[in-house]
Amino acid sequence: MYYTVDTSKSFENASTDLELAVKRHGFGVLHVHNIGNTLRGKGVAFAEECNVFEVCNPGQAAKVLSSDMRLNMALPCRISVYTEKGKTKIGTISPAQMLAMLSEDEALSEVAREVEEKVFQMIDEAK
Repeated sequence: MYYTVDTSKSFENASTDLELAVKRHGFGVLHVHNIGNTLRGKGVAFAEECNVFEVCNPGQAAKVLSSDMRLNMALPCRISVYTEKGKTKIGTISPAQMLAMLSEDEALSEVAREVEEKVFQMIDEAK
């Protein structure tokens, strides 16, 4: 269900490299949520770093939404760069497995597999 890789890069470098990989694969970064800063800004003691990238390929998103508008709740894809016990990691939840839980449409399963392949490539390139 999870696809996660370790990287020897710093949190900042991995975040920058992920953003570049996303763009190289024809996806866009819609937003980056800095969860660590948000929690610390609310007075919560949180030692780790975590950027959650919301990424989207408009053509693929349109295919999914044209088939089942309810799936908007599963979009966009999210890729996280985070630290855990001093190590930097990059990961996502499998788009294909997530969609399989939400839809039995075989055409959508193929779209999810295509997106997953690209997302995994982005993660591997950024590591």
